[in-house]
Amino acid sequence: MQLKLVRHLWGVAPQENTASLLRAWRDLGYEALEAPHCFLEPLGLSVSQLRRQGWGWIEQINTQAPDLQHQVQDHLRSLETALEKGMMTPPDFFNLQGGHDAWELSQAIDFYGGAQALEKRFGLPICHETHRSRFFSTPWNTLTLLRHFPALKLTCDYSHWVCVCERLLPDVQEALCLSAQHAWHLHARVGYEQGPQVPDPRDPVWAPQLAAHERWWDAIWQAQRSRGLAQSTLTPKFGPPPYQHTRPHSGEPLADLSALCDWMAQRQHQRFIAA
Repeated sequence: MQLKLVRHLWGVAPQENTASLLRAWRDLGYEALEAPHCFLEPLGLSVSQLRRQGWGWIEQINTQAPDLQHQVQDHLRSLETALEKGMMTPPDFFNLQGGHDAWELSQAIDFYGGAQALEKRFGLPICHETHRSRFFSTPWNTLTLLRHFPALKLTCDYSHWVCVCERLLPDVQEALCLSAQHAWHLHARVGYEQGPQVPDPRDPVWAPQLAAHERWWDAIWQAQRSRGLAQSTLTPKFGPPPYQHTRPHSGEPLADLSALCDWMAQRQHQRFIAA
């Protein structure tokens, strides 16, 4: 199994020299980009251009509802529309932040069942992200749905679970194990008990949080190898403010965002090779 490093476009300013960034990212070992499609145009990029240059493309999509009731059919219509647009320039797969955390189980079953039907219809994988405000925001909801949908694919971002649960997940081993079995894509961000992103994972003060996340990522790779996957994809998804910690009053970030992402990408690549 090979590890493909993916660079996200979150926090990349439109005024940056995109051609230089692409060259630098290629030199660092990135092979694909990930973002909502709307992030491309401000950077002067297109999926066709990226494909010509040999880049992979993962499109992030989000379901939205037109009212505060968050009805399942509204989310499914939103998903269908996003998939139709995305298929005009097909990605390698879709990363979906979908559904709603306030749903009853029956509503979630209706939504994710409908999402799997759409996945089959459009013919490209849909990976459901373990993200706050969505139904997969907790390990317990995720465990329940994965038992119900054995073919469902996940984008695992455990930083959200750490933040929501306010602990390093010592009591949810079954959910961690089953989510690894369903993991298709990995967002390698380190969360802590009071937030989804540590100020700087290179700081030894955050060593326990980094070690915990890396144990979970190791379990994903082991599960993917056991399933016979040819490739695993990883995005070091540290984000800009307000995710990123800043100095009071000035708003200056406490660390360089690109350096954090690149450090994490290189570290996990070396760990993957050594495993």
